[in-house]
Amino acid sequence: MASVIIRLMIQAFLYCLMVQIGFGIEYYVAAVYEHHSILNSNPTALSDRKSALEFMFRNLDIYEQQVNIASKKGVQIIVFPEDGIHGFNYSRMSIYPYLDLLPSSYSLTWNPCLEPNKFQDTEVLQRLSCMAKEGRMFVVANLGTKVPCEQEDPKCPPDGRYHFNTNVVFSDNGTLIARYFKQNLYFEYGFDIPPHVQHVIFHTPFARFGLFTCFDILFYEPVVTLIEKFKVKHLVYPTAWMNQLPLLSSIQIHRAFATGFNINILAANIHHTTLGMSGSGIFSPLSSSYHFDMGSENGQLIIAKVPVDPSEELCQGDEDWGSVLKSETFEDNVIYTSSQSCHSEDRNGHCGGGAAGEYGSFNAEMMYDNFTFVPLNTSQGTIQVCGGKLCCYVTYQKQNSTKELYALGVFDGLHTVHGQYSLQICALVKCGSLNATTCGQEVTDANGVFTFKLWGNFSTKYVFPMIVTSGVNLQLPDWWGWKDNHCYMRKKTMDLGLVTAALYGRYYERD
Repeated sequence: MASVIIRLMIQAFLYCLMVQIGFGIEYYVAAVYEHHSILNSNPTALSDRKSALEFMFRNLDIYEQQVNIASKKGVQIIVFPEDGIHGFNYSRMSIYPYLDLLPSSYSLTWNPCLEPNKFQDTEVLQRLSCMAKEGRMFVVANLGTKVPCEQEDPKCPPDGRYHFNTNVVFSDNGTLIARYFKQNLYFEYGFDIPPHVQHVIFHTPFARFGLFTCFDILFYEPVVTLIEKFKVKHLVYPTAWMNQLPLLSSIQIHRAFATGFNINILAANIHHTTLGMSGSGIFSPLSSSYHFDMGSENGQLIIAKVPVDPSEELCQGDEDWGSVLKSETFEDNVIYTSSQSCHSEDRNGHCGGGAAGEYGSFNAEMMYDNFTFVPLNTSQGTIQVCGGKLCCYVTYQKQNSTKELYALGVFDGLHTVHGQYSLQICALVKCGSLNATTCGQEVTDANGVFTFKLWGNFSTKYVFPMIVTSGVNLQLPDWWGWKDNHCYMRKKTMDLGLVTAALYGRYYERD
C-alpha cells in the first residue's frame, strides 16, 4: 500500500512539474447569463400558441442580444438559465402552448435554423438554433418540450405525450446536438419525470460536457454518474435557484460542488430578487467568476477563461492543496463535547466527554433540520459536537473582537422539507443575534474574522467544502482533504467576516 501511495505522489509531482515548466494550461472561453426574465403574470391561465410565442419571444430577444455581445468577446459556449424563456408555476394544461415539439428519435440530425419547416411547434428551437449559427458558438438553453410517447411505453401519460423540463444544446452551426430531460423536479406540476435517467454528454472541439439542471445537483443521478462513471470534467448547468443561507445559496453550493469533485461548472441562474433568485458563475476547482446581486434587478453576462483540464489548476494553487497525505497535527484539547447519543458513560451513568453546564449545547433549526450546536464562547479553543454517528470538531482563533455569536453545528440524518435527501453536515455559522435560538437563521453580513480548522468523521465520501463571508462572498479553504477517516478543512487568513464555514456531506446511499 505504501509503495502505491509513493508512486501516485511521484506521478502527481511529475505531472504538475510538466504543467509548470512549459506545457501551460489550455483554456476555452465560456459565458453564462443571469437573466432577469420577463415572467407570466398568470401562469395557470389557459392560453394559445400564438400568445405564448409572443410572450416567449420577449425573453428570446434578450438572449439574442447577449449572444451578440458574447460573440464579439470570443465566447465559444454560452449557457442560459432554467425557466428563462417561459417562466414557472404552470399547470399541466396551462403550460401546453409554451412547449416546443421534440421529435422522439434521439438519432435525428436536425438544424432548426436551416430546416424550420421540418416539424411544427418548434419556433423557440429555431430561434435558439439561429442564435448559435449567427453567433458561431455553442448555445445551451432550457425550455419546455412535448415529446410524443411510444405506443409500448407503460409510463406514457394519459394524454399521450410527455412534458419535459428540457436543456438543449446547439453547435456553432446551429445543429441540435444534445437534449436532457430534468430528472429531479422541484414542485414542477406542468412537467413529467423522464421514464429513464439520462446521462447526456456532448462534444465540442475544446471540451466534453455533461448536462444537468437545478435540483439535480443534490442527487446522485445523473450528476455523480456523469462524473465518476463517464469521467466528465465540464458540466453545464441551467438553474432557477432560490437562495437559502447559511448552507444553500446558489454560488455557495455550486462553488463547493466544483471544488469537491475537481470539475468545472458553468452555472446560469435566473435573477429575481423578490423570489430570492441570484447567483451565477463559472466555477473551477481553484478559481471562479461569479455574480451575486440582491440589490438590483439587472441581468448579468459573465465571461471567463475555463481550464480544459481542471486538474491542472491544482498544480498552480497552494502548495499543499489537496495533499491529504501530508503530516498534519490536530489539537485534541477539546473543551466541550455534546452528543445526541452517548458514546461513554461515567460510573454515575452520566454521558462523558465535557462539562455540559459550563458551555451548554442546544438544538436549533437550520435549513429545516434539527441541528445540535455548541457556542464559541471563548476567543480560541477546540470544541466538539456530535449528532447521530457524526462528530464535528473545530479548532479556532478569533482575529478580532466582535459582539457576535458563532456556533458549531452538526446534523446527521434525512432532510425532509422541499425534497428528501440524506445529509451529514459540520457547520460553523454566525447566529442571527446573541440569542442562541437564532443560530441557523439566514445571515448575510458578519464581522468575525477567524483562523480555523474544521473536521468530522464522515461516513460518506461525498463531502463539499464551503466558506461564505460577509456580503455573500466566497473564499476557498487553504487546504482540505481526508486523513485518518476524517475530512478536514483549514483557513488561515480571511479578509471579511465569516458567515458560514461548512463541510456539507451528501449520504447518497442512505436516501
